[in-house]
Amino acid sequence: MSIELLTEVPQAPPSGLGPYRREDYDRLPEQPRCELLFGRLYVNPAPSVGHQSVVPFLWQHLHRIARKAGGRALHAPLDVVLADHSVVQPDVIYISAGRQHIVQERILGAPDLVIEVLSPGTVRRDRGEKLSLYAQYGVREYWLVEHLTRRIDFLVNEADRFEPATPVAGVYRSPVLPEIHIHIAKFWHRVAVELPPRA
Repeated sequence: MSIELLTEVPQAPPSGLGPYRREDYDRLPEQPRCELLFGRLYVNPAPSVGHQSVVPFLWQHLHRIARKAGGRALHAPLDVVLADHSVVQPDVIYISAGRQHIVQERILGAPDLVIEVLSPGTVRRDRGEKLSLYAQYGVREYWLVEHLTRRIDFLVNEADRFEPATPVAGVYRSPVLPEIHIHIAKFWHRVAVELPPRA
């Protein structure tokens, strides 16, 4: 059987599930990196320098929090199995202390917090199918990070829908994960010290 690998999300959201399942995903070679979203296989484009520079800063920030709170911070490439029809590789993952049982060879279930750093090749997927998938399968919080404009959208899951959460005085504190917080200007300043503005 020939497997169709998609590079872009269709302009109109597909109806129903695609034909592929976790067993098909598991048979793929390691390269190119792919994700399985609602039964469709998507190739992950190579990330930019800017993307790859921001991801470690986000991971380090959550790792420091995790060490104090007993949680766990992880980063791609790492499979997160949300359903038989959906296996994703978010850029950064946070799992709270009480949910460590989902950490096995893969993450089996929804992380508490998922972060995607947006790239031109993945922005429609991150703001479309993944947003819907993460909400439906119980991700409690979703951050969309735009490294070129130094913007972070904080979204909190309320009844299987993501709603925006607003920082106060430049500091974001999660309404659902008490240990999670970030001083936004300080974070971007740390990034800017190492990353040129147009990277």
